[in-house]
Amino acid sequence: QVQLVESGGGLVQAGGSLRLSCAASGSIFSINAMGWYRQAPGKQRELVAAITSGRSTKYTDSVKGRFTISTDNAKNTVYLQMNSLKPEDTDVYVCNAEVTQKSGNSYYTYNYWGQGTQVTVSS
Repeated sequence: QVQLVESGGGLVQAGGSLRLSCAASGSIFSINAMGWYRQAPGKQRELVAAITSGRSTKYTDSVKGRFTISTDNAKNTVYLQMNSLKPEDTDVYVCNAEVTQKSGNSYYTYNYWGQGTQVTVSS
């Protein structure tokens, strides 16, 4: 099993910044990609940003130029630096990791999700 523990959410005024962290632990052979999604009540979960083990990144259009995703591979941790926050960024942000696990001579890849952290941006 793999656990994802998120931190860094909170309440901030518009124009402010927050940094989210997500640390993965457990039975990990390798992490192929990590990302952040957000989900408002009654809406579909949306990819915010993702990063691969090769450090390729992608962002949803609404956060380009404001958010930066990065990783510390030694710590199995992904970060999301969020600058110039807007009220419409208010959501629950959920960490995701695509993890390869080794069992004997076999390898298996699974998607894991964190519990989510609330980000609230006031106007």
